[in-house]
Amino acid sequence: MATLALAHWATDLTPSSLPAPILQAALRSLYNYTGCAIAGSNHPTTLKAHTALAPFSPNSSPSHLLGQPSSTVSAPLAALLNGIASHVHDYDDTHLATIIHPTGPVASALLSYATHTSPSQPISGADLLTVLAAGIEAACKLGLAVWPTHYSTGWHITSTTGSIGAAVAVGKLMKLPARQLAHAIGLAATQVTGLREMFGSDCKSLHVGRAAESGFMAAVLAQEGFTSSTEALEAKRGWCRVVVGGGEEGERAVERLGELVGELGREWEVEKNAFKPFPCGIVCHAAIDGCVQLHEDGVEVGEIERVEARVHPLVMELTAKKEPKDGLEAKFSVFHGAAVGLLFGKAGPAEYADEVVRNAEVVEVREKIEAKADEGIAADEAHLKVHLAGGRVVVKHVQHAVGSLDRPMTDEQLEWKFVDQVGLVLGEAKAKKISDLAWGIADSPDVAAVISAI
Repeated sequence: MATLALAHWATDLTPSSLPAPILQAALRSLYNYTGCAIAGSNHPTTLKAHTALAPFSPNSSPSHLLGQPSSTVSAPLAALLNGIASHVHDYDDTHLATIIHPTGPVASALLSYATHTSPSQPISGADLLTVLAAGIEAACKLGLAVWPTHYSTGWHITSTTGSIGAAVAVGKLMKLPARQLAHAIGLAATQVTGLREMFGSDCKSLHVGRAAESGFMAAVLAQEGFTSSTEALEAKRGWCRVVVGGGEEGERAVERLGELVGELGREWEVEKNAFKPFPCGIVCHAAIDGCVQLHEDGVEVGEIERVEARVHPLVMELTAKKEPKDGLEAKFSVFHGAAVGLLFGKAGPAEYADEVVRNAEVVEVREKIEAKADEGIAADEAHLKVHLAGGRVVVKHVQHAVGSLDRPMTDEQLEWKFVDQVGLVLGEAKAKKISDLAWGIADSPDVAAVISAI
């Protein structure tokens, strides 16, 4: 009974039962999320969603929007909009074994609830990180159970698992009994959302927002006694079997889920969460990393005649847009990422702005880049060969991309990323102040006060 077992595990989890490295991993995930959500708060995609939906949002007991301290909306809409904002730059965390971005759906739902609750019931930073860890574990264990069939079928695994992770986290924060939490899991599981066909459009980040909103609403409904199935994950027509197409694959997924739920609290997925140095599909980071290094080595783009890249097959499956028309499409273009890496020696949010994507010099360099899949190359590896004027050749081998588990981003690098992207929205001085607040949330007796100041 995987659904009930997951619910019982989450219900019994306490801050004191979490090892210090797990709490620190959860804090890093929340810190990274906060920067991404603020940086995405003024993105056209987020603003379109806000403009469209805010008129239908009741103003009673409003929740806070990150990066917009003067703007409040209903709690479900706050979960939706913060989720969109956190993912729109494609700069969020990644559980590399499943390429789930787990914190966006879970944290967006949690912070929405935390700022909605009564001041007489403050939520501590330790409690927030505990329930965040529970939600991330739930989403990633589910993802491992159905990977890779679920993803290759066409589902956006971040949102299909994220709504369940969000329900677990919010339901635990509400202190739901295990059986009610199991109903919340079922209510989230039935709201499967997210198709990979939408990648490169506004709709991709909507998936994360919708997962946060669905998970939030699932927990709220369960709190009022709304029922689902307490076997929602493992049943014959339940989540696990349905999202992989049933049959033998469904049987294997259910069996695997049982094993994964059994290891909860012993094998932690939040520790395996990675953070992106570049705001785009993580599979092409090794190629971008190599191009940034080539720029730092002094390679002049004016001398480049041709660039050959050998990359993991997923790079060509997911990020092979040769002529992206805007920043959203460029996030799925290894060619754009490599071009700005060579030209500017960086590939941050500014380098994925629409005007940069259409810049004539960027387009010219992009057209000189060739990429081929090589099944012998690891997912975080790339081989680059640059042909220069006069017949010279420069090669670069990236064995492990920065941001991978073998070359993880340090706290200092995460802080630089935070200030860099938030500074584009709020200015550097305010970005540094908010960075300090975000790092310190673990020690806060009342996280709502901290969130409202962000």
